[in-house]
Amino acid sequence: MHGMGMLDEATKPPVEARLKRIAGQVAGIQRMVEQDRYCVDVVMQVSAVRAALAKVSKLMLDQHIQTCVSTAMNGDDPTERQSKIDELLKIFDKNCNC
Repeated sequence: MHGMGMLDEATKPPVEARLKRIAGQVAGIQRMVEQDRYCVDVVMQVSAVRAALAKVSKLMLDQHIQTCVSTAMNGDDPTERQSKIDELLKIFDKNCNC
């Protein structure tokens, strides 16, 4: 059983590696702005960071569904099940353009 928000040992290293890479990309974007680089090049790098962050979100959400959500759905506590459903709906509401 995983604690609240904890990643398993298989998921944590790739998530951490992705976040370090993203931090480097963001620092690169900041340098591009400081150097007055071409706007479209900056926008393209911002898009790349957004895509990389979306992948991190997907990995985290997959982990959450396989652990916390799965446990709640298989448990006997209807309040906990509804809580997990509400969390997922909140995530989709914030991340979906629908």
